[in-house]
Amino acid sequence: MSSARVRPTRDETRQRIIAAAADVFANHGVTGTSVEQITLAAGFTRGAFYSNFTTKEELAVAMLEDHLAVSQSHNRALLHHHPDPVTFVDALRDDVGRDDPLHRNPLLQVELMLYVARTPELRPILGEHLRAMRDLVGELAATTLRTNGVDLRIEPHQLGTVLVALEDGLRLHRLIDPDSTPADAFLDTLEVLHRLMTQPAAEPPPGGAET
Repeated sequence: MSSARVRPTRDETRQRIIAAAADVFANHGVTGTSVEQITLAAGFTRGAFYSNFTTKEELAVAMLEDHLAVSQSHNRALLHHHPDPVTFVDALRDDVGRDDPLHRNPLLQVELMLYVARTPELRPILGEHLRAMRDLVGELAATTLRTNGVDLRIEPHQLGTVLVALEDGLRLHRLIDPDSTPADAFLDTLEVLHRLMTQPAAEPPPGGAET
């Protein structure tokens, strides 16, 4: 007696298409990828694709939006359990099981951002994504620093802008020169910045000249 075939739910279908697109986009770029390549990699028909996304552009935007949503919920949960800056960065280092293809693949993230940036009608969506990511990172960083007694002299969104730009730059550097840019370069830099912000000021040398 054969068991009835269980069809994937709409959400399962959507996630399989996104996972397949992540691999194909990373290998061929968004522009160089066809809907047929995505559906073949996902094991679905074109009908399954178009029942979830009207265009390849909509899929690319959905992947960025999913990345933001996962980052918000996941990192806030990490912060809840690791409010101290040092333990929070350690938790980020150990955070390898996140179900987020953009988090796992820097090339894919850069590819999607460049594709959307080259598409004028999609740029406002990318702008919203960047502002939300800056706000998130600034909120997380400011919370951990204040927990450690640091007197923050700038607004959280300004701190978030600096840190997101730093992470994006190091991500690009790693793609170009991985030998000098380790996978944890951003987290290493966060630890250096934390030490600079929390170490006591150096005492002036004894017998220094009066001014």
